[in-house]
Amino acid sequence: MAERKQYLEIGKITSIVGLKGEVKVYPMCDSPELLCEFDTLYWKSGTPVAVEHARVQKNMAVLKLAGCDTPEDAQKLRNHVLYMDRNDVELEEGSWFIADLIGLEVRDTKTGEVYGTLTDVTETGANDVYHVKTAEGKVLLVPAIPDVVDSVDIDGGVMLITPLNGLFDI
Repeated sequence: MAERKQYLEIGKITSIVGLKGEVKVYPMCDSPELLCEFDTLYWKSGTPVAVEHARVQKNMAVLKLAGCDTPEDAQKLRNHVLYMDRNDVELEEGSWFIADLIGLEVRDTKTGEVYGTLTDVTETGANDVYHVKTAEGKVLLVPAIPDVVDSVDIDGGVMLITPLNGLFDI
């Protein structure tokens, strides 16, 4: 299994807000509220940037970043991606970073049959849906629910599932 990334994408700066250097950030995480909880975020280079204050505005986050004090400063940051340090977040039991799930081999718990590789995750609100690409290139959709997902071994690179009856029928 590949080494886990230390810094994970958390949001993309889309526009400027007001005259004091605030930026509007599209959340690439669970919610704009989560994005607003960080005191420090990072640029792609790993360079830290302090978050002076943050607030939610509709489905976006508005951040005031240290050193960004004018609309001109903010304009230069448009389309830049902000990152979080994985050590700054404590995941609940049974939760994983999507970046760590991508690339897992998905197997049947009972038979050991390999269904494919987890390639994407759709967040539906009720439960996530895992996209598993088969060797033939077909995409299987697997609901991320306890009745289906038996175990996830990030370090071992394997997810074990028990498909519900008819889940993969066409």
